[in-house]
Amino acid sequence: MQKKQAGLSVRLVVAIGIGTAIMVVLKKFVSIPTGFPNTNIDISYGVLGFFAAVFGPVAGFLIGFLGHALSDLIGGAPWWSWVLATGVVGLVIGFFRNKLKVESGEFGVKKIILYNVAQILANAVSWLLIAPTLDILIYSEPANKVYLQGVIAGISNAVAAGVLGTILLVGYAATRTKAGSLKKAE
Repeated sequence: MQKKQAGLSVRLVVAIGIGTAIMVVLKKFVSIPTGFPNTNIDISYGVLGFFAAVFGPVAGFLIGFLGHALSDLIGGAPWWSWVLATGVVGLVIGFFRNKLKVESGEFGVKKIILYNVAQILANAVSWLLIAPTLDILIYSEPANKVYLQGVIAGISNAVAAGVLGTILLVGYAATRTKAGSLKKAE
């Protein structure tokens, strides 16, 4: 009988490292400016959604938080309210991991809808509530500016997580062996 180890598994630590690195690269080099200050269309949220759905809330939070923080550090100083909000996006999506069951190899229409409900909820909480409210409290930013930024970021990040995240999850699920699909040869 195996004893369950406390802490993070090697697989989870590797996933966090790879996910964080991909987030940093995508945030630095593949973001598309929206025309509104400090607000981009950012496809890294599709990758974050994928990693969170496959590896769960701890990985989702850490990949989002560390990926955003490191990306900001490379360009100057982290904007902590947005860094935390990105971590929360990964955390919330990750909480749906057990319901999505991507590892089982089945990611059909119902699971795609559930994933998209989860990521839209995560983006709404993070970008319409957490980020702008913390911008006001921490940085004394004007409310009308940060809530507009939050709306733009929430919509663009939800679209990125919806389109790219769904494609990645469908593709990954297709590589997994479905339960009961292997039969003993006679």
